[in-house]
Order: sequence, then C-alpha cells, then structure tokens
Amino acid sequence: MSVLQLVDHDVTDHHVTDNHHHDGGRTARGDGVPRAVLVTEEGDDRRTAVRPTADDPVVAALSHGVGGPSGEHVGGHPWWTPVRVILALTAVCFALSLVQKAPCYDAQWTNSQSRYSEMCYSDLPYLYVGRGFAELDWPYSDSIEVRDRYDVMEYPVGISYYAFAAAEVTHWLSGSPDLAPRGAMSQGQLYADHDVLRESMLFTAVNAIGFGICALLAAWLLAGVHRRRPWDAALFALSPVLLFEGLINWDLLAVACVAGALWAQSRDRTLLTGLLIGLGTALKLYPLFLLGGLLVIWGRQRRWRDLAAATATGVVTWAVVNAPAYLSGRHEWSVFWTFNAHRGADLGSVWLVLQQMGGHVYAAHTINLVSWLFFGMWCVAVAALGLLAPQTPRLAQLGFLVVVGFLLVNKVYSPQYALWLLPLAVMARPRWRDQLIWQAGEIFYFASVWWYLGTYLNPGGGGNAGFYWLAVGIRLAAQVYLAVVVVRDVVMPEYDVVRTGRPLPARHSFWPPTEPGRLTLGRTGGG
Repeated sequence: MSVLQLVDHDVTDHHVTDNHHHDGGRTARGDGVPRAVLVTEEGDDRRTAVRPTADDPVVAALSHGVGGPSGEHVGGHPWWTPVRVILALTAVCFALSLVQKAPCYDAQWTNSQSRYSEMCYSDLPYLYVGRGFAELDWPYSDSIEVRDRYDVMEYPVGISYYAFAAAEVTHWLSGSPDLAPRGAMSQGQLYADHDVLRESMLFTAVNAIGFGICALLAAWLLAGVHRRRPWDAALFALSPVLLFEGLINWDLLAVACVAGALWAQSRDRTLLTGLLIGLGTALKLYPLFLLGGLLVIWGRQRRWRDLAAATATGVVTWAVVNAPAYLSGRHEWSVFWTFNAHRGADLGSVWLVLQQMGGHVYAAHTINLVSWLFFGMWCVAVAALGLLAPQTPRLAQLGFLVVVGFLLVNKVYSPQYALWLLPLAVMARPRWRDQLIWQAGEIFYFASVWWYLGTYLNPGGGGNAGFYWLAVGIRLAAQVYLAVVVVRDVVMPEYDVVRTGRPLPARHSFWPPTEPGRLTLGRTGGG
C-alpha cells in the first residue's frame, strides 16, 4: 500500500514534521510550503540514516581504501549503530588526548620547559594548589586566612563547584589526609610536597574522567540533533581540537551543555533548551549567546511565548546555580566579572598582536569599549542575516556566527576556546573539508602558542616573535573562512547540506528550485 505525504523542503533533518510552527506567514521557498511528495510503502523506515560515503565527498574519497562507498542495499550492523560507533570514536579520541598529556603527567607537570616543548600543558594540576584545593578550601570562602593564602577562582561558579567536587573526590581517594599541617606550609612548599604532587596528578585524572563523560554526552546529543544525520557527530568525535585541547581547562563542561541545548531545541523541548543554556552560562559565558539565535528563529515563527519561557528558565537556572557562591562570598563571586573587566590583552588575541607590533599597551577600558562595540554590531548583522534569510536558519548556524564574532575581538583567546565553537561548527557546517580547514588553523596555533611561551619562537637577534603573530592571523583567517561558508549556507540554503543532502533510497522527489511548477510522483534514484 502506497502512502502520499506532502513534505516541506525546509525540513532540516529530512523527515516529515508537523508544520504548526510556521515562519510568520512567509511564503519564501521552503518556509512551510510543500515542496515534495514523499512516496513510501507501508513499513518503510523514512528515518534511515544518511550514509557519509554518499553524502560527503571527503568520506567518499577515503572510503575507496576500504572497499568504496556503501551501496543502496547495504545492511546495518545489529549492534554497531551509528550512535554507538560515534561514542566509540569519541572514547578513542579522548583516550588519545590522555596519551598526548602523558609526558607532562610523567614529569608531574614540574618541568617548566617540557610542558611547552611537548605541548602537554594543562591548568588543572597548578590550580589544585594555587586555588586552595589542596586544603579543600571553599572557592568562595570570605575567610581572611584563606584569602591571604590563595587567589579566588577566576572562573564562573559552575566550574568552581566542579573543581571543588573533584578535589573532594581526590582527597577521599588519597585516604583523606590530615590537612592541618598544610596550613603552616607556603604555596611553594605545597607545590614541592610529594603527597600534594601525587594528589595534583590524581586531581587531574578525576577531572579528566568527568571531561570524558562530558565528551561522550556531547557526542550522543549531537548525533540526535538531525535525526537522519547522526554521522555528523563524527566530526566532533574525531576532532583534532577535542584531541589536543580537551584537557587544558574545564571548557568541556560547557560544551556538553551547548550540545544539549542544540538537541533540545531540535526536539522542541523549550524549557530544557532554556535550562541548558542557563546551566551552560553558569559554566562559561558564551552559551548565553544562543538566546540570540532563538530570538531570530522563534521570532520568525512568532513563537514569543516559547522564547519568553526559554529565557526565563535560563535566567532562573543561572540564578539558582550562582546562589550558593553569591551567598557565601559576594566579593569572591564578583571576581570573575571584575577580573575579566580589568584584564588586559592576553594570549591569542588580536589585541596582543597589535600591542607587540605597535609597541603601545592598550588600556583594559579601551579594549572593552571597542570589543563590545564591534561585538554589538556583529550581533546586529547576524540578526539581520537570520531575519532576512530565505529560510529560517538553524540554531547551530546562528550560534556559531555569534560566538565567532565574540572570539575575534576578545581580549584573550586561549587555545582551548576552540572547543566553544566545536559543537556549533560541526552542526552548522557538517562537511569534513571545511571542518579540517578550520581545525588546521586551530592546531597550527595550538603548537605555536606553546612554542611561543617556551621562547622557541624568539628571534636570534631579539625582539618579538613575529611567527606567533602569523599563527594568530592564520587561526583567525581559518575561523573567518568557516564563518563565510556558514553565511553562504544561510543566504543560499541550497548549499546547506543539512537541508539539501542527497535523497535517500526511500524515494523522495523534490521540486527543483528553478522549476517551482513541476511535481513528480514515483520512484527516484538516490544514494
């Protein structure tokens, strides 16, 4: 028995959806107007996954080494589903990231040069002592004794909570050592103490286990964003950025929240979307920018109630998570904000390059003013792009563009900040060629920044390391390249592979964009 169903061309995951959320009555091609007839037979699975070898030219070319692209009648493995394969690939990639940090782990991060020459630096072991976790001091304690010994955690509260919990686990696994004698030791003595050194290694390992769980969770969520394109998440699972930068700091915690927000929004889970954005903002500031994408998308669809609900849920979630820190030490809670407001130009930023090239130090106020003005104009441009696009852009596309604008002029652009872009980038433009071009720039900078800090790039005759300036420029150029490709996909949706990927063998027949009056029923080839 054959079944005929009208299909909207603007279906991002290529399956029949309900169209009760329309695009504000727009009649542009793909905005709620049926563009195809899906001819199926009873029992057909219209959600069969898009095959990477039939969808991505790079994967198709590489597949020739293992037998070539899969055919129309290829059978799936009963246990190794696409999601399970992606989770396995993520586990392997993250395990390799642990191996990449092994030289520093073996040296207990005490060799100041090997951490740069081996490119295995991590903030985690140093902050175990430097922020009072060796004595299990609450990060937001307002005790004069604690504050005289240790700096306040300069990170959002979610990261501080996680680090404190990891320190509790570390002390428990270490046999709950007596902390009283440590109060009489200086930080230098604590860094040199054998037991504390061993604990700092264990602290790093405990954090890494949590990061691995976050990476697996993010991969699983990304595999479900586009229901017929689970293999897009392989771009995350096999990412060089994940491999080399996942263990530098606590950024993977926020990455999992962003991946969750993308998943929730794709499934119309309004409150969950807002909750994950709020939770992510309590871990890092940038998930907040996803609300701008929702404003454009739901604004076009006149879903003001959903927008208000998601925003309110996010604000409440952020406030609830921040409450314990704020109530226990208001001044300590504010350090994240004041530290970043008064911070000058730092590693990776275009501001640092300009300072070194011109010999002029820019005041923090000047950097703040210019950066926020640029970012504000960038957000207006992204909003205009989204509102005027022929079809409603996807959240990953708008989120990626906004975060790119923030990072381009940020006063610090640490190597691990590439993780902020990773889940957004792979969902915005799931093509291996474009992802590899962008990540090549990131990895080039990753190597260069450690060589720069290790003074390996210093010219023999003295002066600034011009090669480092080149690395910063290449990184930003690669980032801008991917942003331009995403803008093109928004302006010309026929280039967006998520919307217009190759049809499945389930016999779709779309109206060609240049022939809007032509309708075809029947079986069509595909693959």
